[in-house]
Amino acid sequence: MKTIYHSASSRGYADHGWLQARHSFSFADYYNPERIHFGKLRVLNDDIVAPGRGFGTHPHDNMEIITIPLRGSLEHRDNMGNGSVISPGEVQVMSAGTGITHSEYNPSDTTEVNLLQIWIYPEKTNVEPRYDQRRFDPAALTDNIRVIVNNREDANSLFIHQKAVISLGKPSKGTELEYKTEYPGNGVYIFLIDGRIAIGQESLSERDAIGVPEPGTINIRTMEDAHVLFIEVPMN
Repeated sequence: MKTIYHSASSRGYADHGWLQARHSFSFADYYNPERIHFGKLRVLNDDIVAPGRGFGTHPHDNMEIITIPLRGSLEHRDNMGNGSVISPGEVQVMSAGTGITHSEYNPSDTTEVNLLQIWIYPEKTNVEPRYDQRRFDPAALTDNIRVIVNNREDANSLFIHQKAVISLGKPSKGTELEYKTEYPGNGVYIFLIDGRIAIGQESLSERDAIGVPEPGTINIRTMEDAHVLFIEVPMN
């Protein structure tokens, strides 16, 4: 099985004072010609936002944007009239399509917020912009892989305009999980939020990642209780 290993320490880093940002792929002032994207996965940012601070109103278009809060809460507002707060256990999606403006703000005066933001190139461009969010039962992640985002409009996950699948799992120490890619031609980028796992000959610790650029079955062995993010995307 061919793999691409990205250690946590190899990510790009930016300190903006109010924002501590770590970039798995080239973003803003961080540029690495060997890490522009993984297939249709363009951005995976691991951000920590200071209390009372945030991202001011800014535009996007033709991108599928997924936000997963890990700690603290994030307040969202956009030009479609959406205004809400998301917290750990919830996931937010935006299809920017023909264009959207939004802001993301930490409403707490005392607690920082840590979030993952994912950008995926869409299968269809210039669609009508849309927003959605959903809470997922944390118990459903225990020793299991739970789909949270895909391109099927159903009641169990959030929809995006791409043949991509985003899943979360929380395997406990000593367990094994099996991930099977859903679509031909897809690869999967596996990002370890915390804990310790092994995939093939590679051992991953907190914030390490492995990209598997071919479809197939991936076996995950858990050395410590873990929280794992799977981002399956078309590679072409």
